[in-house]
Amino acid sequence: MIKLVVGLGNPGQQYEQTRHNAGFVFLDRLASASRCNWIASAQFQGDTANCSVAGNKLVLLKPMTFMNKSGLSVGKLLRYYKIKSEEMLVVHDELELPEGVVKMKRDGGHAGHNGLRDIIAHVDSRDFYRLRVGIGRPAPGANVADYVLSKPSREGLALLDEVCQMVVDKIELLIGGDVAAANELSIVRG
Repeated sequence: MIKLVVGLGNPGQQYEQTRHNAGFVFLDRLASASRCNWIASAQFQGDTANCSVAGNKLVLLKPMTFMNKSGLSVGKLLRYYKIKSEEMLVVHDELELPEGVVKMKRDGGHAGHNGLRDIIAHVDSRDFYRLRVGIGRPAPGANVADYVLSKPSREGLALLDEVCQMVVDKIELLIGGDVAAANELSIVRG
């Protein structure tokens, strides 16, 4: 059972609605749907919210340490609340999935994602759930960092919002760790 949902992103207005902030976008939709409020926490170096979601108590966390230092914030919160890594879901952008596709998995490596790399290092475990939000790949030869830190097209932004809302509407699947059912939630446009 999931007790902590972490959304990865970068703080600051210049990063709002960028591809790399897909985790923040998702958590904002979840907090709004659950009618819970964000509180800036110096203790956890992030914005937190305590929610009741689908009858379960959840802690939401948006690390404000910047993506590459996300583990610092996550580790502090896990230790404080005595939450096990396997009771955590990390929501992040995924280059290997097209826009509109979400996939959930448990365990695994970081696949080059610096936010995941730092979380794994700080919690000393790979055993946690991940909700991978597809952002697609840049054109061949384009700089990956520039791509993830840029805003998608208007259509891409609408699709990101739509897929995040669809997953929020089915949040009980994620909270229960139902990987197979969660993986059927993608929006495919043809």
